[in-house]
Amino acid sequence: MDEAKRKKLWDEYSRSRSAELREQIILEYAPLVKLVAGRLSMYLGYNVEYDDLVGYGIFGLIDAIDKFDSAKDVKFETYASLRIRGAILDQIRKMDWIPRTVRQKQKRIETAIKEIESASGRNATDEEVAASLGISEDEYSEWQQQLLVTNVVSLNEFTDQGTEAPIDRSVRQRFDTPEEVTLKAEMKEKLVEALEVLTEKEKKVVLLYYYEELTLKEISNVLEVSESRVSQLHSKALAKMKKKLGKYMGLLGA
Repeated sequence: MDEAKRKKLWDEYSRSRSAELREQIILEYAPLVKLVAGRLSMYLGYNVEYDDLVGYGIFGLIDAIDKFDSAKDVKFETYASLRIRGAILDQIRKMDWIPRTVRQKQKRIETAIKEIESASGRNATDEEVAASLGISEDEYSEWQQQLLVTNVVSLNEFTDQGTEAPIDRSVRQRFDTPEEVTLKAEMKEKLVEALEVLTEKEKKVVLLYYYEELTLKEISNVLEVSESRVSQLHSKALAKMKKKLGKYMGLLGA
């Protein structure tokens, strides 16, 4: 459906609020739910089923349709993306199924990395962290995979707005103001610096995901590795880049 038809659909729905038109809008924007769910699945890995994420996101889409004011100078896709992402993350938080053992592993990894970097004055390698933990590199990779679900909440806390008005403001600031343009320019510079600490495969995953906006499956086809391996590489890359990016880290989840 082109933009003119979409506008006409919204205008008709704004006047009538009919269930039939609401259903048409849901179907029209259903692909947006799949897009947001697909991007979040990169952080979650295989801890949560993709179809479950889509199911949670549909509730966010419906909420966005019910609350969207087409008279405001905000694109529905932008507004809905925030609502969809928020609905998915809210459901994940409510589930609260992250085992205590996973939280303990996260603390052990953070402690090991801090000790290694304090002693060496450089970024800790996977090999060094695994050795410090007394586990194999393969087991360390499995630990990192398990920690993906804890990372997604911290990386996306900025979307947890609570009320409709702050979301409207954040949307306008993110796409319209000079301050946001400057922030994104600074973020790109930091991202270039952060890329230098990555291996070639990790760098390719980051570039394909954040610059080319490919999905997990598309990246796996390009690199000719499994989707779980792509997710693993993405997790390792984020962990390495975290220190370099600092306050800009949250923007990677945008």
